[in-house]
Order: sequence, then C-alpha cells, then structure tokens
Amino acid sequence: MLIDEISEELRAIVGENWVITDPRAIDPYLFDKTEPYIRPQPIKEVIVVKPGSIDEISKVMKLAFASSIPVFPRGGGTGLTGGAIPTRSGIVLSLERLNRVNIDKNNMIAEVEAGATLRKLIEEAEKNDLYFPPHPGDEGAQIGGLIACNAGGSRALRHGTMRNSVLGLQIVLPNGRLVTIGGKALKNNMGTNFSHLFIGSEGSLGIIVKAYVKLYPKPRFSATLLFPFSSPNDAIEAAMELLWNGYVPLSLELVDATSMRKTADYLGLPWKYGTGEVYLMILLAEPNQEMLYAEIEGISSILSRRTSGEPILTERREEQDEILKIRSEIYSAYEKNLFEGLDVSLPLGEIRNFLEMLNRIGEKYGVKFPIVAHLGDGTFHPDILLDSKEKDVLVKVREEIYESAISLGGSITGEHGIGYTRRVYAEKYLDEGLKELMRNIKKAIDEKGIMNPDKFIP
Repeated sequence: MLIDEISEELRAIVGENWVITDPRAIDPYLFDKTEPYIRPQPIKEVIVVKPGSIDEISKVMKLAFASSIPVFPRGGGTGLTGGAIPTRSGIVLSLERLNRVNIDKNNMIAEVEAGATLRKLIEEAEKNDLYFPPHPGDEGAQIGGLIACNAGGSRALRHGTMRNSVLGLQIVLPNGRLVTIGGKALKNNMGTNFSHLFIGSEGSLGIIVKAYVKLYPKPRFSATLLFPFSSPNDAIEAAMELLWNGYVPLSLELVDATSMRKTADYLGLPWKYGTGEVYLMILLAEPNQEMLYAEIEGISSILSRRTSGEPILTERREEQDEILKIRSEIYSAYEKNLFEGLDVSLPLGEIRNFLEMLNRIGEKYGVKFPIVAHLGDGTFHPDILLDSKEKDVLVKVREEIYESAISLGGSITGEHGIGYTRRVYAEKYLDEGLKELMRNIKKAIDEKGIMNPDKFIP
C-alpha cells in the first residue's frame, strides 16, 4: 500500500512520535460527531500525521501531491456532516499541534493557528480585555475547521458567520505551496480576495493553517431575556416586530419549553426560568449600562404585548451562563435519540410558512420536532428524532423538510455544510451553473483531486 511506503518519509518530516499507524490510536480520527445513522463508513487504511508547523504541513502536502495520495484535513472533529471522515486510503492530517494564538491588542486582531480551539481564542482574547463575538457551538472546535465550514451559531444576527470575522488567511495548497491572503488591515483591495473562496470550502481546496480574525472591546454590561409565548407563531410575530423596529440583539433564539426543560434535566440543573410553550431568548451586550437598559426597555415594550406570561430578566453572570448552557446543550440532550440534526435556512419573511409546512410533515409521518432556531438569521434546527420509526420513513421526513425549505427560497444548510452526507442533495438543489463552477475551481486548484475527496463538491 502506497501510504505504508511513505510512512518513513512522513516521519522524517514531522518526527517519529507524530506519525500514527497503530489502528487503536487511529480509531478516534476516523469519526466526527455526525450521527451514526447517516455518517459514512470510514476507511481504516490511513496514516494520521500531526505536523507541528506550517512548513511541515507544506512538506507533507508536497509528498502527498507527488504520490497522488488523498489528504483529509482534521480539526476538532465536531462536524455533523461527515466532512472529516476519511473515505479513501490516505493521510489524515491533524492540525491539533498548530494551536498558537497571538493577540494584537492595539489592532484588535487575533493571529490564530488552525488547530487552536474556539475556547482558547476566547480565553486569550479575554486576557486582553477583548472578545471574539461568534460562538458557533462546541468550544472544542478548532478555528481552522470553523473557517473551513463557515460556521455560524447564535450570534450571527449581529456579528455574522465566521466569514465576517476573517481578515486574512494562510493556506497550504494541494501542491504544498503556502499562500497568504489579506492580513491585519480592515480594508485591502490589493489583489483578488480569494479568502472567501476558501472560507466554507470544507477542506476541498487546501488547508487553512492560520487566520487573522477581528476582535472587539469586551462588552461591560450584558443581560439575558426570556419571553414566554403560547405558540411559535406568536413568538415569530413578536420577533419580526422587534427586528422591524431596528433592534439587533447579540442573539435572538426561538426554543420550545419542552426542549429547555429536558436539557436542564439532562444537565442536572433546575428549571427556574418561567413557563410557556415556547420562548424567545434574547442576549444583549453593550458597552455601558444606559445603552443596555434602554435596549431592555424598548424590547420589553414591544414583546410584552404578545407574551403569555411574565418575562424573565437576568443580569447576573451566573444565571446568564446557566441559561446559555441549557440552550447550547439541547443537541446533546437529544443526541441518543437523534437520526439527524438539520440546519435549514429560510428568508425571514418565510419563517411562519416553513413552520406550517413542518407541522404538516410531522402530522403526516407521526413525528415531532424540537423547535430550536436562530430566529434572527432564519436558521432552523428541526432535529429528526428516532422514536422507533423506520429509517426509510425518516429519510422521507428529511427530504420533505428540504423540499419545503427550497420551495420557500431557503437552503438545506445554513451552518453545518455539505460534507459527505449532503452531497446528493447538493447535486439535486444547487444551480447547474454553480455546480459546474465549483467543479472547475476544484480542478484548477486541486488538479489531482487529493484534497478531502468525496466531500463538498457535487
């Protein structure tokens, strides 16, 4: 096997301890967090390589390119569409050793290596009285992977996805060449901005090895609001009125009460935050107390006209963290009973129509969906639960949810990406011209097709 033949060359590049061939040690690198019912079967005939520098990554890629060996970039393994799972014999290139974070306080920029975790970036920024606003879920996720998948999360309403935070990138191309795009400057029109080509390309064009990301002054004052409603439609109507009145909170979430209570119980926490069928959960963060209180007052005056009970306001950090923890762990609470977690994205004006369609699908197949959404940016997570249903029924449920989103001008994925599990749907729903363009760009940059094959590209 060719990869066995190059193992000594790989050891010469990265060192004896950083080339893994023992099947037991390789096993954790064969999977990500994709649900077991939908994830691809990994190919076990791989070598795991853990470079410690950008130069080593470049040398590994030159070797792989010369031998036409597939390379599967590996971040924190938190993906949900099989994007990091090796599907051919080749090299799993783990970026975990490239984990340095350098904070440039004067320029409010973080220079972050790809293997640094979201948690480490947040902590290093806070040491400098700065903060990194996007929070795309699992803090064990690595920055390179978050950028490669253009991760979103609950704070995308105000701060956008990862794409909006990236000022510059360093990328190792499939042939091993290092390319630097952009840097620390907020504006840069010198040359074509190819960074947006690589952001969201899911490792199919090259390996993101370093990023320059924007930081912000840490907000001094924050609050979390929970407004109960008797129905999702009432909550959506209220949320739309809020947005139309010009309020752009840090986060605007729609969650059903059952999911919040179930997750609190899963975490061993008491639920002490009111009653209702669904909640609008609103996170606020401002530089001074006057701005925060004015925002609370304005939001409350709009939403209180429609609520079904007394809203909850908390400014204590411990309580805010607890509510956020409960919201963030909903997926974990359902995980053992989960066929697939979806992330469809809708135009804001079609959210109510989508919920009506979702209800009809649920009634047709006898299934129920948790109501969990980043309401401010139109991303819904109608997780498909097993509930003793046959797999073919659940596949039909998924397909009808996708059809509903597409018919309303939406997308089958707003956050998780295409990866492996959704390539067939990308083939079905993507514009024909766009598919051809994606393939042509892939051929131009990755002429031998070695970068994360079987993923992303229809």
